[in-house]
Amino acid sequence: MKSTLVMTGASRGIGRVAAEHILRRSPDTHLLVVAREFTDLDAGGSVSADLASLESVRTAALEIRDRLDRGELPPLRGFVGNAGVQYTNALTAGPDGFEATFTVNVLAHHLFVRLLEDRFVAPARIVLTVSDTHFGDFRHNLGMVPGPVWRSPEVLARTGAFAHPETAAGGRTAYSTSKLAAVHLVHEYARRLPPGIDAVSFNPGFVPGTGLARNAGAVARFAMRRILPAATLTPFATGLGEAGRHLADAALGETPASSGEYVDRGRVARSSPESYDPDREAELWEAVERFTRRAD
Repeated sequence: MKSTLVMTGASRGIGRVAAEHILRRSPDTHLLVVAREFTDLDAGGSVSADLASLESVRTAALEIRDRLDRGELPPLRGFVGNAGVQYTNALTAGPDGFEATFTVNVLAHHLFVRLLEDRFVAPARIVLTVSDTHFGDFRHNLGMVPGPVWRSPEVLARTGAFAHPETAAGGRTAYSTSKLAAVHLVHEYARRLPPGIDAVSFNPGFVPGTGLARNAGAVARFAMRRILPAATLTPFATGLGEAGRHLADAALGETPASSGEYVDRGRVARSSPESYDPDREAELWEAVERFTRRAD
């Protein structure tokens, strides 16, 4: 039976590899790519959106709803929020006034989920790409990314939330904290989404060679492209092809996982101890609902 799967972050990196897997392995899946610019992944078409702008995200989500309602798209059974950004500071604000990392990595995908929620047809699966940087220890971060520093969501959503926000360390802390927030939201989705609509978080592991470092300095970009890919020969990193395949498996439901679970590459695992906090998750839910509510 034909179905629609909406995906962000499919233009490059593991998302691109995953999208190619999905198109090849699941011909009944109508892959609808959300991107700022047209992509050549044209089997299902694309919808234009700038994830740094909540108004742009809202427009894209409403367009998808309309196309589903008009029968231009088959039933919606999947959403993959794979897009992510990491800045060299924690001072970059988006057009809505929120810190840019938090906007793209947390708010944009939450808004998509909420605006499409009543258009999903069960069984459906939502996948948010997260990161093992949310553990905050050397085993998972290799000393390259500071661990998350949780604050009130009112603080996290604004610029300057972390120590030395003008530095790359501040930007990386914003990144790891945003990924912890995404894991929290997946737990909350599992509590709140209707039966048959599952949500899982997906960790690709450390994947050198992606576009994540595109906002970093020249030395860091060179290391990510030319030096760190050698780490994929060790257990500490995941190759681009392998990570993309695992993401496709998660998106297509080929990796068994119950709603709310954490998929670490190709298997279900426990996320960090810090990530299991119902009170924090409820507070985050209430905050992101307010942040993404349109002020008409």
